[in-house]
Amino acid sequence: MKEELPEHDPRGELTVRVKAMPADTNANGDIFGGWVLSQMDIAGAITASEVAHGRVVTMKVESMVFHRPVKVGDVLCVYTEVEKIGRSSMTIHIECWARRFLSHVREQVTEATFIFVAIDENGKSRPVKED
Repeated sequence: MKEELPEHDPRGELTVRVKAMPADTNANGDIFGGWVLSQMDIAGAITASEVAHGRVVTMKVESMVFHRPVKVGDVLCVYTEVEKIGRSSMTIHIECWARRFLSHVREQVTEATFIFVAIDENGKSRPVKED
């Protein structure tokens, strides 16, 4: 059974764009899921650190779903949207969309919810400094 993909535009702001390269592939020629996950973590940390006005750490990854593979030459576009701000934590929805090589067709390839925690210079949690 083929999974139905969301029929919507990306949620949030474009935070990271990167081209998938041959060094990032598995034996099948698909980009490693871990590479995609690391791009999501980078994008989420950018957004969380902007919200927290300082250092953050990744605390948790929830509900990770891979919809489609990423192929060599695709441009991975990572979108982030803050869902919730707690005392020291931030919940961020992250989606990856691939702009397919040559065709430029855009497809959602994965999504997840990440939780980041604001930390101080000693690595201890601290309150999020909201504007």
